[in-house]
Amino acid sequence: MIELREVSKAFQTDKGYTWAVGDVSLKIEQGEFVSIVGPSGCGKSTLLNLIAGFLEPTAGTIEIDKTPVKGKLHPTLGYIFQKDTLLPWYNVYKNVALGLRFHGVPENQVRKKVAQLLELGHLSGFEHAYPHQLSGGMRRRVALLMSLAVEPRLLMLDEPFGALDTHTKTHLHRELMEIWRKLGQTVVMVTHDLDEAITLSDRVVVLSSPPSKVLLDERIHIPHPRDVFTVRESPAFVAHFQSVWSVLGQQFRTAA
Repeated sequence: MIELREVSKAFQTDKGYTWAVGDVSLKIEQGEFVSIVGPSGCGKSTLLNLIAGFLEPTAGTIEIDKTPVKGKLHPTLGYIFQKDTLLPWYNVYKNVALGLRFHGVPENQVRKKVAQLLELGHLSGFEHAYPHQLSGGMRRRVALLMSLAVEPRLLMLDEPFGALDTHTKTHLHRELMEIWRKLGQTVVMVTHDLDEAITLSDRVVVLSSPPSKVLLDERIHIPHPRDVFTVRESPAFVAHFQSVWSVLGQQFRTAA
């Protein structure tokens, strides 16, 4: 579904050009869950924004469904940012319904779709609650449902659970896995949490320190469905963690 060929991105600064992404080539198939990890400053979020079409590459090409992205948003894209994007003056129902109404979906269909999503995200009964009345985990779930409401084929996640405690994060991992299995989107996630990447993903891609390139593209051989509460105890998880960390850890040591 997604193909990057020798993609790089430079930003101009007062001191010249800074390369956020060096030379990245990558293929992601329809329905895969792929996590991108790497040291700070290696261009993980920049790469995500290039795939989404928020940025144009300085060099190289990006295609989705064999169509060049060229800085244009994909029509079936869902994106969850690091920061909270809920509208504070809208309740949960109105936040989840926002994208549907923007696309002109009839109100009776909006009500049905929002009800289904709230049930899927275990938020039924919170329709009239406002963001400030929700826990951090519930706000993250609402943000996820907002993106899922328009039925994206491609879901981009930029450090979606980074600010949450371990208990809340693990429960959200389980819900994300349930939603992904039911709806079958292609998911690309940027994370600094290697445990999280291995727990959720079909593949984990390790980027080098800048100027970045792909150092490792490891397929995770842990069958689905996975129990996110116990998967870390499995020999397969430990083996993948050691394999990926042997490459990723070296990048952290070099960056330090």
